[in-house]
Amino acid sequence: MFGLSEFAIILIVVIALLAAKKLPGLARSAGKSARILKAEARAVREADEGRGDDRGTGAAGPGAQGDGPGPRVIRGETVARDTTGTGTGGVDDGTHRA
Repeated sequence: MFGLSEFAIILIVVIALLAAKKLPGLARSAGKSARILKAEARAVREADEGRGDDRGTGAAGPGAQGDGPGPRVIRGETVARDTTGTGTGGVDDGTHRA
């Protein structure tokens, strides 16, 4: 039958056919929204710079050594891949039946 990608393509085509008159208005609206969002982000960035906060935005730059926290290190463990085909990560505990 149809998969998710086929249904998505069909839905896009149906929406394009039924809403063809409204598509230019929707595109204009999306463009206006993007411009507003960009302007707001710029205003917030300028407000942060004008406030003079000490989050590493000084003359030293972001790569300078300081009193701030170092790079974040994520530690984990390596898990062996299931090669037995039991679906239990290679551990056969006797509960899985084929």
